[in-house]
Amino acid sequence: MANEVRVRFAPSPTGALHIGGVRTALYNYLFAKKNGGKMILRVEDTDQARFVSGAEDYIKESLEWCGVVPDESPYSGGEYGPYRQSERKAMYMDYALRLVEEGNAYYAFDTSEELDAMRERLKAAKVASLQYNSITRAQMKNSITLPEAEVKAKLAAGEPYVIRLKVPSKEEIRLNDMVRGWVMVHSSAIDDKVLMKSDGMPTYHLANVVDDHLMKITHVIRGEEWLPSAPLHVLLYKFLGWEGTMPQFAHLPLLLKPDGNGKLSKRDGDKLGFPVFPIQGEFPDKEGKLEKVSGYRESGYLPDAFTNFLALLGWNPGTEQELFSMSELVEAFTVERIGKSGTKFDINKAMWFNQQYLKNKTNEELAVYLLAELEKQDITCEKSKATQIVGLLKERINFPSDFWTQGQYFFNAPEKYDEKITRKKWTTEAVLILSEYAKELENIAELTSETAKSTLITVLDRNGIPIGKIMQSIRLAISGTGMGPELMDIIAILGKEEVIKRIGIAIEKLPVKVVD
Repeated sequence: MANEVRVRFAPSPTGALHIGGVRTALYNYLFAKKNGGKMILRVEDTDQARFVSGAEDYIKESLEWCGVVPDESPYSGGEYGPYRQSERKAMYMDYALRLVEEGNAYYAFDTSEELDAMRERLKAAKVASLQYNSITRAQMKNSITLPEAEVKAKLAAGEPYVIRLKVPSKEEIRLNDMVRGWVMVHSSAIDDKVLMKSDGMPTYHLANVVDDHLMKITHVIRGEEWLPSAPLHVLLYKFLGWEGTMPQFAHLPLLLKPDGNGKLSKRDGDKLGFPVFPIQGEFPDKEGKLEKVSGYRESGYLPDAFTNFLALLGWNPGTEQELFSMSELVEAFTVERIGKSGTKFDINKAMWFNQQYLKNKTNEELAVYLLAELEKQDITCEKSKATQIVGLLKERINFPSDFWTQGQYFFNAPEKYDEKITRKKWTTEAVLILSEYAKELENIAELTSETAKSTLITVLDRNGIPIGKIMQSIRLAISGTGMGPELMDIIAILGKEEVIKRIGIAIEKLPVKVVD
């Protein structure tokens, strides 16, 4: 299909995948599916110095959890593979040499010491840019300044070299970004980037342009941090004769800290108490020590809720709708509605999305979460009872684990009681009513929420006490707290014997406030 939309997500396996990267993958996926195209996962592992074992598997698992499944990848294969740049290594040199032969790139033999000396000279001369460019290249050791015979001798002798792009000295480079409109950069602002490193591996700039061309990528949707490199890539497309098939670019806005002051980082998440990675992982820090990173999956976020939340960080549908299934996101998504400005990260909004997705699940679906936690606690529970419990709690919880933490009293009698409620509500009057209520409950054949309430009203009417005055006392005796879901429903689920037992324990244990 000649005009098929083809996009790619091209992460480097250098550690955990930041949620900004996940959002980039998601936007690529939505754009491809909206336009009947394909999304490719390409692993850009040419930087061997930064390669981290296990990072590629982490990326794969992260995307799968989010529901972002590429059409072509190192795992599924495809017509344009291989999909790891390290496995495509042999082809890049051919394109680099072609650039050299046509005068658009050159060999550079400078040592690291010579490069440092150049930067020191520029610094001493108070030159703002310490770049290897159209001006400084004339004073360096490369195939532009050296005689041809000497260059050939150095190559024949196996002297280390890199291949640099020969950036024109006076040229305006333009590209029409799908998000930002026309971007214009003068070539004097671009340095002669290394295209092939001395170890024979390509840099990102050459490899990604070559791969995008060979994989017939039609649209490059990537993070804002790559915008400064885009003019360089435009030059490469021009020099390689691919200007006519150059993909359209879309550079996404940054994910910002909650206060809007800078890009969201792991340190911000650690400081503010929320993850900045999709799933948990363990990777070496700068000193090589293994460091565990927390993830949204392990924190109790549902993948659909996380994806929905992430989609709306930088894009809006132009309507009031906030909850979207993946198919609805595909239908609504357009690049034109991606904002130019960075988006503040709001963890409270992420929690809200998770809460909404949990509330929209059936009680039967939610019971699975509670039963899994009960199994860890070595507690046996019928699914029908678990279904009733989650139905009572679902309006109050943010995460699946909350069913256990907020509903433990359904399985364990309270050992502690809310001190504030005890001081205020546990009176001689309350003890009298609860004692009578427990006796009346013994006579009920079938305890339901209705019979529990009517029995309580009978006791209260007999003593001339309004129901609002005693409800917290009953809740305290049964659950140890002063708040929660509908009390009569709790009583019905616990059952007559358990309720009577808990009332007796509370009367025995709690100090009574004497009311005149």
